[in-house]
Amino acid sequence: MQARDDDWTTYLSIRAAWLSFVGGQTQGEIASQLGISPAKVHRLIAHAQKAGYVKFQVEGRPLECLELEDWLSGEFGLRSCVVAPDLGAGDQESAIRAVSSAGAQVLAGIIGSSDVKRVGVGMGRTLKATIEQMTSFSRPDLEVMSICGSLTRTLAANPYDVVQLLQARAGGEGYYLPVPYFAETVEQKNMFLAQSSVQDLLSRARTADVFIVGIGSVEEEGHLIQRGMITNEEQSELNQSGAVSDLMGRFLTVDGEIAPVGLGDRAVGLHFNEVKGSRLIALVGGESKVEATLAALRAGVITDLIADETLAKALRDRTGLKLAHSA
Repeated sequence: MQARDDDWTTYLSIRAAWLSFVGGQTQGEIASQLGISPAKVHRLIAHAQKAGYVKFQVEGRPLECLELEDWLSGEFGLRSCVVAPDLGAGDQESAIRAVSSAGAQVLAGIIGSSDVKRVGVGMGRTLKATIEQMTSFSRPDLEVMSICGSLTRTLAANPYDVVQLLQARAGGEGYYLPVPYFAETVEQKNMFLAQSSVQDLLSRARTADVFIVGIGSVEEEGHLIQRGMITNEEQSELNQSGAVSDLMGRFLTVDGEIAPVGLGDRAVGLHFNEVKGSRLIALVGGESKVEATLAALRAGVITDLIADETLAKALRDRTGLKLAHSA
């Protein structure tokens, strides 16, 4: 089998990463063993990290995060809560990195359990980043079910759909919902739902052992806007209705009530009320998501939350409460 130059770079970078992070060797020692310069060793290790071949896991969380977890769990009746530490940059990207790193460990433990045979997944940027961070494990019996339309309105694949990603990490079977996230009209939505294949997929998805979703905002940085899932006119309608949050394609006001907007009636997929009482894990990152997250938590269906410290603090401050350690 012949390998291209870039293949050899990848192979060598992986070996260098093993020698460094697992073997504990210095870059000088690795250079001697591989017959290359220390500078090239540095570049190879950087390549392995950037390509995602090196994944870090830090056990435990700072006291401030543990306090926030306790407060969030008590305030919103959560089964569990994980708050990932602030990485210091203060931007959305670092918030997503923090949540995805912590969330990958949590989800691997849950999905890796033999008690979970079927998992229903939503979509979103933070959820996708989290699945990408997960290490591979073998669950050939697992069923990964999409709980919302897997396509855009132009019938293109949604880049934030995670069915294939999770299937690649865990094995098993993945099932897409081959319809748009939003239909153009309620009549079109009913036409999609009348298809026996769609009915079967949604029926099976309702019985999932656990559901994993993101929480979307209706601001400019939200994935609905960024990926062209909704029009400018629809965004304007959402803003006028008081909607601040997208939870499984339904829109909520900050009080956790359904916003009076027609777009939510055209969402093709499970309504969050259909899975109320089941275990529903939400992943969300970034201070800008404070109102979206507050609305979703107040809807009363989320049982487990994975968030970052900046968002958790913003939620605390938004509700006007202070923790003893922070006073």
